[in-house]
Amino acid sequence: MTRTTERVRHELRFRIASVVSSERITPRMARITLHDPDFSQFRSDAYDDHVKLFFARPGERLELPVAGPNGLDFPGTRPQGRDYTPRSFDTGKAEVVIDFVLHGEGPAASWAAAAQPGDTVGMGGPRASFVVRSDYDWYLLAGDDTALPAIGRRIEELPRGANVLAFIEVADEAERQIFHTPANLELRWVFRSAGERLTEALRRAALPPGAGYAFIAGESAASAQIRDYLIDERGVHPDNIKAAGYWRAGEADFYDGHQH
Repeated sequence: MTRTTERVRHELRFRIASVVSSERITPRMARITLHDPDFSQFRSDAYDDHVKLFFARPGERLELPVAGPNGLDFPGTRPQGRDYTPRSFDTGKAEVVIDFVLHGEGPAASWAAAAQPGDTVGMGGPRASFVVRSDYDWYLLAGDDTALPAIGRRIEELPRGANVLAFIEVADEAERQIFHTPANLELRWVFRSAGERLTEALRRAALPPGAGYAFIAGESAASAQIRDYLIDERGVHPDNIKAAGYWRAGEADFYDGHQH
């Protein structure tokens, strides 16, 4: 079986959303619920969709951009932007939930760590969704903290009877999360504090028989390494793997949603 995907394009919309609530679901993960009336039209068809969040620079206020000949034109100074996965959304309430890894200084992490109800953030997208149409015998999800929103959403959205193996690398046991799913879930947490690494955990794992689909995300080089390992040593067809680089060591703003 080869992968059957459909790229679904969406109307590109921009909003300036307000914080409804902010909570620490783990010591290093903030879950922030955002509201904008236009979120009643929000569309995200795939678990690994991404939106671009815009953060006002100190002393400046957010304003909506307009499309220009060379891309987006922002009134005044262009705000800093980062890519994030919509963890969940509710069009009835016009709300979108974003999970933020609190990894220190940076426009997104600093904003999320201090976010209070009424604070604002800009949001553009999603531009498109890559939807996996086929049913597979099993699904493999592997990633680090930055991939947790996409992996958690996928776990919870898979249907009853789906077989899913998830390997998630986090700092320590305090970063565990709980997922509610009708799928058959086998979950392995990998703790950096114990000297464990995602690549080694996958090498020790047994994959089920049949046709599987793998989603790998996190640090760019690690995602590429795991993808090559699954192809070369586990015989997974390249068309049945999506590997994404959500960040790259040493780079402040990096996103490669599709590595090949």
